[in-house]
Amino acid sequence: MSARTAYVGRFAPSPTGPLHAGSIVAALASWLDARAHHGRWLVRIEDIDKPREQPGAAESILNTLRQLGLVWDDSPSWQSQRLEAYGAALQSLVSKGIAYPCACTRSEIADSQRSVATGASSQAVRGVERPYPGTCRNGLAPGRTARSWRFRLPDQAIVQFDDRWQGWQQQDVANEVGDFVLQRADGLFAYQLAVVVDDGVQGITDVIRGADLLGSTARQRLLGRALGLADLRYLHVPVVLAADGEKLSKQNGALAVDARHPVEVLDRAFGHLGFGRSAESSLDGWLADATRRWAEFRSA
Repeated sequence: MSARTAYVGRFAPSPTGPLHAGSIVAALASWLDARAHHGRWLVRIEDIDKPREQPGAAESILNTLRQLGLVWDDSPSWQSQRLEAYGAALQSLVSKGIAYPCACTRSEIADSQRSVATGASSQAVRGVERPYPGTCRNGLAPGRTARSWRFRLPDQAIVQFDDRWQGWQQQDVANEVGDFVLQRADGLFAYQLAVVVDDGVQGITDVIRGADLLGSTARQRLLGRALGLADLRYLHVPVVLAADGEKLSKQNGALAVDARHPVEVLDRAFGHLGFGRSAESSLDGWLADATRRWAEFRSA
């Protein structure tokens, strides 16, 4: 870890349900990395997508973390209390010409993407997410009204970084994603904007999370740089898969973890990360042993 900054990590769950085995893996890896670096670990409740939020889920998440001994170093923060900050960041980007209004509906974007793919077989493009075609990049068509706001990619939109678990990464954001949404048509701020603003305000230096979010990293780096923020370090852990091979999630029936037996829960999560079982039976002893072992293999 560079001496220029003290380590600050975070775990940022969405309150769409209780913690399951996959989210415990991400939480444990993040907590261990912070402790191995003698840094601070924060918890942020990402509760700005109200239609998906489950009543009581945030409290359940915090209680489960407490039961597992994954204690945070400051009061949890709530994205729903930071809407003004996201709005200010968006206006800053608008004033610089980096954000622009978009009138496109989802169906219009899909139609544009299909037209771009003309000549390719339907089998070749089925299920493939194509980049936003830039329909509104140079201004709204006459009679159209803005529905959302998008980030205007720079001319150089190839992002490279060294992920501490996944290795060297490169993404051409223009060709793979296109200008991405900052504020949705329903008025909600997009995940990409909120997470970058919060990481900057909280002084986050290291993001430890599931590999399902690896594809968001390039966008977040570009957005962070546009807002004058420093690049972060990343470590994306392998996701836990359901029986059908898909990522384990609340949507495919992932069960809430039973934190009444914390060492068993943590041992399973640690095993998914490639570590053998600990000989420690007490929670404090287990956490101390796991921190030591993580530091030996993953703290570089």
